[in-house]
Amino acid sequence: MTDGSTPAPAIRLDVWLWAARFFKTRSLARQAVETGKVEIGGQRPKSSRAVRVGDALRVQRGEEMFEIGVRGLSDTRGPAPVAQALYEESEASRKAREEQRLQRAAARDGYLPPEHKPDKRARRLIRALGDIDAL
Repeated sequence: MTDGSTPAPAIRLDVWLWAARFFKTRSLARQAVETGKVEIGGQRPKSSRAVRVGDALRVQRGEEMFEIGVRGLSDTRGPAPVAQALYEESEASRKAREEQRLQRAAARDGYLPPEHKPDKRARRLIRALGDIDAL
């Protein structure tokens, strides 16, 4: 329990995101916060905002969206099991990410990359088809 005289421990948002291994570098974490890819309680924070235990975060990384709750604070980047102990992802978020991953995998099905580089004739045909689009 904290009384009014001692503030709850807190850490900068960009440092916490880096320590929790959401981003590879602290500058990438800061850039994600500044571009609106991170929300705390539904609001866009600054990278220097203090994160406390119990805060609800929404983090977008690439095509993935994480809805997490802060369980611990750390200002050092440790091994993955330690980093995963700093947050708890909601079950709905986990299921949504898994569903999106399956949809992306299904969209890739049926695509066969070419076996070899196009030859001279094929390159001319490709170039000719590109010219049609320019019209």
